[in-house]
Amino acid sequence: MKVLRLEARNLRNLEALRLEPGPRLNLLIGDNGAGKTSVLEALHLMAYGRSFRGRVRDGLIRHGTEALEVFVEWQEEGTPGRIRKAGLHHAGQTWTGRLDGEGVDQLSQLCAALVVVSFEPGSHALIDGGGEPRRRYLDWGLFHVEQDFFPVWRRYTRALKQRNALLKAGGSDAQLDSWDRELVDAGEPLTRYRRAYLERLQEEMPALCEDLAPTLGRPELRYSPGWKQGELPLADALLLARTRDRVLGHTTAGPHRADWGVELSSDARQDTLSRGQAKLLALTCLMAQAQALAADVGGGWPVVVLDDLASELDPGHQQRVLAYLEASGAQVFISGTERPRTKQGVGEQGVVFHVEQGRIVPRG
Repeated sequence: MKVLRLEARNLRNLEALRLEPGPRLNLLIGDNGAGKTSVLEALHLMAYGRSFRGRVRDGLIRHGTEALEVFVEWQEEGTPGRIRKAGLHHAGQTWTGRLDGEGVDQLSQLCAALVVVSFEPGSHALIDGGGEPRRRYLDWGLFHVEQDFFPVWRRYTRALKQRNALLKAGGSDAQLDSWDRELVDAGEPLTRYRRAYLERLQEEMPALCEDLAPTLGRPELRYSPGWKQGELPLADALLLARTRDRVLGHTTAGPHRADWGVELSSDARQDTLSRGQAKLLALTCLMAQAQALAADVGGGWPVVVLDDLASELDPGHQQRVLAYLEASGAQVFISGTERPRTKQGVGEQGVVFHVEQGRIVPRG
């Protein structure tokens, strides 16, 4: 997957942006606050329906304007010659979108078309944060590789919302029984999807960790389903927790409480990693996801976005990452105040764009 053209209007400090990137490495260089991250946000917004720095209505729209616009044109490598186009007009609360010339009624239609894997300063939460970013990580991957996953996820999310509302309103046991059945019918397959997907990522992790983070040792991904699955089925777990759930006003057992972690063969433990080690392990997990997508889904490698790489990784690890990505053939976007500091020959073939006060100028 290669982006051929990116346009954006009224996105943070970017009044108007037009970028025709190269097919491999693209470097966005400029001072702090120049708008480099905003360029990457435009890609992320089209692929995820939100920025990696929050929702659209939380400051993404340029001050003094009513809406932002993003347009992306790209080529899918699995179908030579096929050019795709997507556009999004977002006012914070309302939006309109088009995909290949046709209107769309769900943001998920845009998100399913353009695949972007993003590593940014908050990505360490994948390792040292709470369970929510780790569940999003699994669900995003499944959204792209398993066509039956999204309806199951949406069904479970709806049932959970209804059950929680009943708990807060003091609903009857008969009402709760009905939504418990719905949670079980969606929650059991949701758990199977997530567990199988994590096992798929485990296949990619050891070799990747050896390439990108050899000092961390061999990684093992461990899944926790959100209830004591080995001891009782989800239906029994919901029933046993009902009294407590009524007191708390929300559902305390189920896939919405699921989590996963990484066990390392080195002396390092996930909960004692330094911030730099957590970032490096998070990047490895993201690259495992990108590599699995490239192998399992048509269209080639996802677009890879690395925001402020130099401040996230030391020069040695920057070199490892760039060498790995160059060998993959992926299209990569990297932002920074200067070129990544690597050995001669690594990362030198990239197209450089200078970003200054919201303007972009190609430098070679």
